[in-house]
Amino acid sequence: MAGRTPYGNPVPVSDLATKILDPVLRKRAGISIGLVQSWEEIAGPRLASRSRPEKIQWPRRLHEDDPFEPAVLVIACEGMAALHLQHETGEIINRVNAFLGFTAIGRIRIVQKPVTTDKGRPKPTFRPLTAAEQTRLSSTVELIEDDGLRASLERLGATILGERKSKTP
Repeated sequence: MAGRTPYGNPVPVSDLATKILDPVLRKRAGISIGLVQSWEEIAGPRLASRSRPEKIQWPRRLHEDDPFEPAVLVIACEGMAALHLQHETGEIINRVNAFLGFTAIGRIRIVQKPVTTDKGRPKPTFRPLTAAEQTRLSSTVELIEDDGLRASLERLGATILGERKSKTP
């Protein structure tokens, strides 16, 4: 459910979550949620599936007058993706800097560790429908005119019936 503005207009939940998470990520990791969300566009699908930006380490400035120095982007990688990432370091730095809008990153540090991707639960397997169940399901949705909707409802019905144990006489 989305939140509402003072004027009653709905606001996407992702916008609300970004408002909450962005300051936390900036403080703890020096990174914005936009960089994490856009990582696939920056690194490409091949590298993005096996890597993720962890944090940005900014060099300490002892005095206000010290010149600006670019930061180090720490990237977590799995296995061979580290080697691929190492070969594309210059390109990744350029893309991240273009994304951020200034020369923020000067180096990349690669940390090899498992990159968790939310794959969710494995798909459950369902038993095949009996002929009687399939006939009853088809007759239930046959009056629906839209082919796509009819097929979707038939798949939904097959899933629901497939979850149930078959009635054995």
